[in-house]
Amino acid sequence: MTRKLGGGSLVIATHNAGKLKEISALLDPYGMKCISAGSLGLPEPAETGTTFAQNALIKARAAAQASGLAALADDSGLCVDALNGRPGVYTADWAERQHFEGEPGRDWYMAMGKVEGLLQQTGPDTDRGAAFHCVLAVAWPDGEHAVYEGKCSGTLTWPPRGELGFGYDPVFVPEGADQTFAEIDPSEKHAVSHRADAFAKLVADQFGV
Repeated sequence: MTRKLGGGSLVIATHNAGKLKEISALLDPYGMKCISAGSLGLPEPAETGTTFAQNALIKARAAAQASGLAALADDSGLCVDALNGRPGVYTADWAERQHFEGEPGRDWYMAMGKVEGLLQQTGPDTDRGAAFHCVLAVAWPDGEHAVYEGKCSGTLTWPPRGELGFGYDPVFVPEGADQTFAEIDPSEKHAVSHRADAFAKLVADQFGV
């Protein structure tokens, strides 16, 4: 039987205020008070895993052990069938670039172009199937943990379309749709996304909903 969160404080293993807000809104109905690892001054561990689950657990366990509280972390990315699952856990890394000032940044158009360039190298009839994956990991200070994986399948299109999404959304058309994630209303995207799938599994298991 999976250990239950119940209620009280939950550390969200992120330094991103937007992600904290999104996750807090999802868990608020279940009595969880979410606080970020960033607000507690916790360091960000090196994500050395080769799978989404490994990286999510690295982050959740580090936050739980450092705070003494239950912690939740997520890891997500895009897996392209014809590229043997790449970029996968390196989804964000493919967008990394250096500004002229020497400060790091992310160029998602560059990342989308890299995926498209590799697809075009495989030929005009290549499989353009892809899926966004999200793994949520809950960890407790004593080492116990639970993992929930969500997935949203679709196909890749080119050129990018839409202004509403972020990351690889402008080139991803979810299964059964004809618009990209960046063309549909965010509320519609969130209802069918990989993160929504993972959260539905977490809520069902942890809170019996």
